[in-house]
Amino acid sequence: MDRLLRHGIEVFSTCPSSAISDRVGYMQRVADVARWSERAGCRGILVYTDNSLIDPWLISQIIVQSTERLSPLVAIQPIYMHPYSVAKMVTTFGHLHERRFYLNMVAGGFKNDLLALNDSTPHDRRYDRLQEYTRIILALLAGGAPVTFHGEFYKVDNLILRPPLSPDLLPGVFVSGSSEAGLKSARVMGATAIHYPRPPGEVPRVTEEGEGGHGIRVGIIARQDDERAWDLAHARFPEDRKGQITHQLAMKVTDSEWHKQLSARHGSEQEGRDPYWLIPFQNYKTFCPYLVGGYSRVAGEVARYVAAGYRTFVLDIPPDEEELSHIGVVFGLAAEMTPP
Repeated sequence: MDRLLRHGIEVFSTCPSSAISDRVGYMQRVADVARWSERAGCRGILVYTDNSLIDPWLISQIIVQSTERLSPLVAIQPIYMHPYSVAKMVTTFGHLHERRFYLNMVAGGFKNDLLALNDSTPHDRRYDRLQEYTRIILALLAGGAPVTFHGEFYKVDNLILRPPLSPDLLPGVFVSGSSEAGLKSARVMGATAIHYPRPPGEVPRVTEEGEGGHGIRVGIIARQDDERAWDLAHARFPEDRKGQITHQLAMKVTDSEWHKQLSARHGSEQEGRDPYWLIPFQNYKTFCPYLVGGYSRVAGEVARYVAAGYRTFVLDIPPDEEELSHIGVVFGLAAEMTPP
């Protein structure tokens, strides 16, 4: 996937979730997925956060120690820690490991998680808070003069970050772009807006919109032909009534726009085998749509997203290293369809 960079395409994988992994061997599983992702040429790897998961910074330490250049994409929830603590983590990793990080700025989450932490801030106002939060983090990491900021949600005076972060390790910033509040925040923060996309024929063109670019969160199952890919897809993600009920319950405790948008779609298991597939999401097996089919067909769908302006791809958790090699074939073909 390294050759994708000349086409402006970046690919991230996703770290296994501690909530669905066996405790015994979990650290080894994280290290394995990180190594597979690096060998496949991924730029980085997403590390989730919520009230039920292991701390993402400690998981990132395993990732950094297990790889040579892979960048953790750490989910950051403002309610969990002060912006100074985030900046301190980034500069500490830079000082110890000379590794660049990416920050996935999270405004939402499950309402019950937020209420348990006494956070009743409305959805759009959480994005206003996220803008202030991110501004302080980036100002601290940029170095130079002490940081003074008096906002509605945060206030700091003459705050200095030590040790300073090397300029070439300044983090990339991602934020959800599935709501108007998220898109506005991405533009204000200069962040990459990550979308949970509709099929490529339905997504709006975003090439001229925003300062930080746009990307999508999507899983991929591809093989030499459609039949093999769909057989594998159905074997890996069979329909599950218990999972469907869990998904319905989760819908009641979230105000996430992307969750609502995907859940509102029906009939994604079309008999015509449209590559865009929502069964894993609808059965609570994962949190993104999938593209399924033969290499060329799925590559064509990826190329359509790229043509619409979506240049960053955050993949689902890879089940094994072989799967990443098949995904690599897809992106290689998609790159051939995309002008440099």
